[in-house]
Amino acid sequence: MRLIQAFMVTGLVLAAASVSGAEAKPNIVLLFSDDAGYADFGFHDSTVMQTPNLDRLAESGTRLTQFYVSASVCGPSRAGLMTGRYQQRFGFEENNVPPVMSPSSQQLDAEMGMPTTIPTMGQVLQQQGYRTGIFGKWHLGYADRYHPLRRGFDTFVGFRGGARSFFAYPNPDKTQRENLLERQFAQYQEPKDYLTDVLADATCEFIRENQDRPFFAFVSFNAVHLPLQADGRDRDAFAELSGDRRTLAQMNLSMDRACGQIMKQLEDLGLSQNTLIVFSNDNGGPSDKNASNNFPFAGVKATHLEGGIRVPGLIAWPGKVPAGETFDNPAITLDLLPTFVAAAGGDPESIDGLDGVNLLPYLQGKKQGRPHQTLYWKKETRGTIRDGDWKLMRFPDRPAQLFDLANDPGEQNDLAAKHPDKVRELFQKLFDWEVGLERPLFMLRPEEEAWSAERFDQFRVPPANNR
Repeated sequence: MRLIQAFMVTGLVLAAASVSGAEAKPNIVLLFSDDAGYADFGFHDSTVMQTPNLDRLAESGTRLTQFYVSASVCGPSRAGLMTGRYQQRFGFEENNVPPVMSPSSQQLDAEMGMPTTIPTMGQVLQQQGYRTGIFGKWHLGYADRYHPLRRGFDTFVGFRGGARSFFAYPNPDKTQRENLLERQFAQYQEPKDYLTDVLADATCEFIRENQDRPFFAFVSFNAVHLPLQADGRDRDAFAELSGDRRTLAQMNLSMDRACGQIMKQLEDLGLSQNTLIVFSNDNGGPSDKNASNNFPFAGVKATHLEGGIRVPGLIAWPGKVPAGETFDNPAITLDLLPTFVAAAGGDPESIDGLDGVNLLPYLQGKKQGRPHQTLYWKKETRGTIRDGDWKLMRFPDRPAQLFDLANDPGEQNDLAAKHPDKVRELFQKLFDWEVGLERPLFMLRPEEEAWSAERFDQFRVPPANNR
């Protein structure tokens, strides 16, 4: 009898330990905007844009002042985010936008997607015992085999494509499938309200349903991407602005409100203290398209200037990540997957092929210095390398340019002629990285590179500080 009781007690202890371990895993919420301008947030000192909820998040956590994406456009950036590795390693180098692809691409139309052999953030966190959900934009392949529910997510409320209306399509039967709002798998139902609000509601429902287990919610807003469509309840907001800038501000406000709704849901359920929240954006703002502002950086979406690749970054985890601090060394969205795995109690180093690193020891002061000495960007013949504070940009239509970001974050003083040895060194280092990559699975038509070059010239000077 005593032996049986001993086994029972041992079993209860083990069960309690298991429950305790499960409770110790933090919930993870990734808030991700689309095409937002670097300067268009209160926590980046905007005096025009109203983002009180994200400002509160910034105060409760650490702001990453040199946070990068791995691509300056939506699709490849998200492929890097979702896998923790440079997307060029598996051929997802360019945007998958069917109307503007080269006919010679290996993959076209719905076949353009992230290879199913590469594990996603959702799959990795499922293995750590998480329920996973994505709400909003996917843009990692339209074919059924690329669907979020087949790539590591238990719940999907969103759309497979890269952009769509913020209101219901009047004729969904005549609308491309990847642009329709989808619930779970192939259950299409257009939103009855403004889409940003619908995504927030779906996220909150997911949180309520999974409040007793660890969950990962990827809130992949399509705000503030085109089309520029504001919520009707904000029609009178920002009377001091006009045109597209006013509409953008209204869209930004509704996105911030949605973030606040999600944060309040966590608070109401008593989950805030055990939830890791990150906010970021998929690439620099396309100032010529949506009136966004990337001050103090030159460049826009589709360029490798800082305004195209440096993005807002906030990370909050009560008691685990310092509040009201800044982290001033370079980091990249590739780092989020290993950071989340480590937060969940897993070992990121056990995952083969990661380029990202666990940021927690750096944020907590357990490790000093830079998580990355070197970062890379590439699209066709354009290539960029940041090594320390030196940044080299290689072009097909002009000589390479060299900048010292520590002293010239606005990239106005090309030092290539003064430091030819550094140019050669970084050229070689960039090439050594490139020869280990995969050929692109799909490519845009060549004219798109001319468009990117024009944008580089148009936005090579930082915008005015009219925030």
